[in-house]
Formats: sequence, structure tokens, C-alpha cells
Amino acid sequence: MVFSFILLGAGISNRFKSNTPKQYHKIAGKTLVEFSIDKIRKFKEIKKIVFVYNKKHKKYLKKITLTNVKLIEGGNSRSESTYKALYYLKNQKTKGNVMIHDAARPNFSKKLINNIIIGSKKKKTIIPILKLQDALKEKRNKIYNIKKKNFFLTQTPQSFDFNEIYELHKKQKKKYRDDDFSLVDSNYKVKFIKGEKRNFKITDFEDLALLNNFYKSAIKIGIGFDVHRLVTGRKLYLGGIKIPSRLGTLGHSDGDPVLHAVIDAILGACKMGDIGERFSDKSRKYKNISSSIMIRKVLKEVGEKNYIINNVDVNIVAQTPKLKKFKKKIGRNIAKLCELPEDSINIKAKTTEKLGVIGQEKAIAAEVIVSMVQYD
Repeated sequence: MVFSFILLGAGISNRFKSNTPKQYHKIAGKTLVEFSIDKIRKFKEIKKIVFVYNKKHKKYLKKITLTNVKLIEGGNSRSESTYKALYYLKNQKTKGNVMIHDAARPNFSKKLINNIIIGSKKKKTIIPILKLQDALKEKRNKIYNIKKKNFFLTQTPQSFDFNEIYELHKKQKKKYRDDDFSLVDSNYKVKFIKGEKRNFKITDFEDLALLNNFYKSAIKIGIGFDVHRLVTGRKLYLGGIKIPSRLGTLGHSDGDPVLHAVIDAILGACKMGDIGERFSDKSRKYKNISSSIMIRKVLKEVGEKNYIINNVDVNIVAQTPKLKKFKKKIGRNIAKLCELPEDSINIKAKTTEKLGVIGQEKAIAAEVIVSMVQYD
């Protein structure tokens, strides 16, 4: 069975009260939009992804990279935005089921998506729900106690037969504010599945703080260190940047001690060994390989295990050359390689006051601390 996925992010977030729309706030280095899309990409059943955005948010949208995602400008309401996405998919001759999800719920698990996919094989409409746990009251002329067993909360993603939900949206006359399940009547065969408490909706800053704390508790720390001999006749690469120097680093690869230390720190945080296990200096395959290629391979591997980088702190220890004017350039390049905002990278240049082999201009070293977050 094939699926399409619509991510709704065109809301103006009046209750969030922030100059930055909530869907573009960052947790562990990623916006809420990116969190949802990065998870969805891992499902081969989902063939098309559509993100519906607000035209007033273009400057935020330009700061993130959403490859293989169709961007659709939203409407004045949730229902109008959803219909615009469905209309686009209809013109693409879309079949199968479509999942419709709110960008304000980035913390769903892969297990939930799997359960939706499995459930869709038997029923066309799949809705995640949560039972009420708190006491339920109703205020009219006085306070009434309500039997909560008759009530439940719905969540997204919600899955529908594409043609059915498209026709419902096309025919509906009254705009709705809640979810697409609001359009479904009793004639439809619906399967309710267990939702997730962690899949709560970000409405205000307290919700964002809860989500931030969730990922802070999952932070892993890794340490990396590398040192290379300085020799004549070799180039000097630091953080993937070629540095003008009369001396270069001796190494089996391009000898970039900064990226090597970053790689080791990443692998350490993820408990995935070290750089030598993946890029042996005994292998001709890696002779003179660019360290930028090496770090991209490692990032792909840790990404498959759902790890993302939170921040990187780098010490470059060298007597020569002087690196003050290159620090920002090195930081920007590491940010680019790691697909991180520049403020997630910190570069410091140190000397050893002419002590030891580094002070004697015979070597250059780098030490790195990386924090990583693993999400489900």
C-alpha cells in the first residue's frame, strides 16, 4: 500500500506569542517541521511529501532544506490549506492513502506510523486517540460532572483513503478548525488506534519547554582527539578548509585533524567505535580521501540510527599557522557539512606557548566535544 503525507504548517500560532512561528522553533538543532519530515522519510511506503506553509513565513522556510518535498502555499484556514494540498496531489494522480499531520506535533514515534500503515490495510480511516485521564467537567449554570468514558482525544497523523478525503474536502461547505476526522460521518469504517502521550501538540512555550526537556534527557556526549605531524610538501586542511601554510599534515587521508576529531566525537557519542575502524590507514581505498567525504559517510550512518548533532565545540592546537582569521570560515564549513546552524559550532584556536612538538611546529592537534540527540 502506498501513502502520501501532508504536513500542515500554515498556521499563525496566535497562542504561541512569539516573533518566530512555532513550527520554525528549534529543538536539538532542528525545526519542528524538520523533525516530522525527517522521521517520515524513513518509510518506504510514503512516496510523496507535501508541506503547506504560510506565505508570511517564507524567510523562515528559506533557512531550512526540505529536499524532495513539495511546498504548497496555505490558505486562510486549516481546511483550505488541507484542500490545497489534496488538490495538488489529485493532479499528480495520487492513489492509496494519505496521512494528514500537524507540524505542531513533531514528537510522534516511528511505531505510531507503523501502526497507521498496518491498520490501513484493513480499514481506510485510521485515527490515533487517547483516553481521558483527568476528571471532566462542564460549566453551564452550574458545574456538572461528565462521564469521561464516553470521550476521547484525537491526534494526528490521521490516515484516509485519498479519493474519499479529497471528495469530502471538495464537498464540505463549513470550515472546520479541529482535524480532518471532523468531516467523516458514521458511514465510514474507522479504526481507532492507541495514540501517544509524547505526541502532544505544541500550543505555547510551556509545551515547547516540555519537548526540549524530552530531548535534553536524550543527549549523548562524545570526545574526539587527533594529531598529525607537520611536514613540507603537504597541504593543510582544517575543518575541510584549505589553509595557506608552508607546512601541511602528514596522513593516509588528507590529514585533517579537525574533521577526524569531529568524526571520532560523533562516533563516541553514538557508541559506534572510532574513525580507524571505518577508514583504516592500511586500506588503499582511503588513500588521500577527503575528510569531508568521510564525515558525510559517518553522518549518514548515525542518521540511520536516528542521531542528530546538537552542538560541536572544537579546540585547534597549533603554533603555526596563526588561525584567528580562519576560525569563522572553518566553523561555517563544519556547520555546512553537518547541516547545522552556524551558532551550533564553536571554534577555538590555541597554542602551546612553544612547548612540545606542537610548540616546535612539528605537529598540529584538535580536540572536540560533540553533543548528540537520538530521537525515535
